[in-house]
Amino acid sequence: MSMTVPLESHSLRIGWPSASIRQQGREALPMLDQDAPYCPPPSTELSVPSLRVPAGACDCHVHVFGPRERYPYQRNRAYTPYDCTPDMLFRLHSVLGIERGVIVQASVHGTDNSAILDAVAWAPDRLRAVASVSRDVTDQELARLHEGGVRAIRVNMVDKGGMPFESLDELVAMGERIKDMGWHIELLVHVEEVEELPEIVSRLAVLVSVGHLGYTKTHLTVNHPGYRRFLGLVADGRCWVKLTAPYRISGEDRVPYADVRPFAEALVEAAPSRLVWGSDWPHVMQVKAMPNDPDLLDLLGDWVTDEAICRKILTDNPAELYNFNNKASAASNSHEVR
Repeated sequence: MSMTVPLESHSLRIGWPSASIRQQGREALPMLDQDAPYCPPPSTELSVPSLRVPAGACDCHVHVFGPRERYPYQRNRAYTPYDCTPDMLFRLHSVLGIERGVIVQASVHGTDNSAILDAVAWAPDRLRAVASVSRDVTDQELARLHEGGVRAIRVNMVDKGGMPFESLDELVAMGERIKDMGWHIELLVHVEEVEELPEIVSRLAVLVSVGHLGYTKTHLTVNHPGYRRFLGLVADGRCWVKLTAPYRISGEDRVPYADVRPFAEALVEAAPSRLVWGSDWPHVMQVKAMPNDPDLLDLLGDWVTDEAICRKILTDNPAELYNFNNKASAASNSHEVR
């Protein structure tokens, strides 16, 4: 059972509006545009997880936001987050026992990667980033991103403002440009809906990762033909998967999201060496009960009882995918099936 840790014991000073202010409605908050409502902030209730994580454990999916005055949001966006800054993230990780992290570009920032680069600069030895770029990005900018800790680009095919490419051909061309840096392409996509996913993966010169266990709603079940197709890609070693955000696919309102377990177990059976874990902090656009991050980490321990496999997912696999061992090369992350 998780034990609640008083916030003051970790000197957490959260700058979000109080619940009473949030309940006054959108007019009480400084809106940048009326089409992008504020989403709830993450829980301030921290607890010590039951799962003892291995050395070098990595949270492979987090976002950072703010201060908004320094890192503004694009107008073409689906939501407006409260400030969730790197220091808040580090305090959370200290409670979870997490030593490494991967900061993923959020759709609200478009292709301005300033926030993630500045966050990585806080702790470059233990942080990596996933950036968003357009087809017009220069080779010099790609080199600057790599120097700043970027090891992948994100293509968000779901959220407003997240898709910077107009065609598969453009994405394929970008894969050719980033392969010699050892990067990969992270897709946010509902895998069961994209019949062309095998073609996309096969045409890319780099590896692919997919978030949120494939982002297939649990009511469709693991036996959905599109999800079985996806599991085949994973089993063939052609696709990495993030065990993140079970609440985004579950039909349940809160932990333990029991209907997600079959999806997690199917992925572990298919390719434990192609899985990584992430908290998805600060859980933007959450419409269900806000999860407690330690509970999300404990879910991994419930899904994966084999200690060696758990170590792979938390430590070994992230070290390989995001080059935490400083051995990036075209061969280390090329489109090689192993």
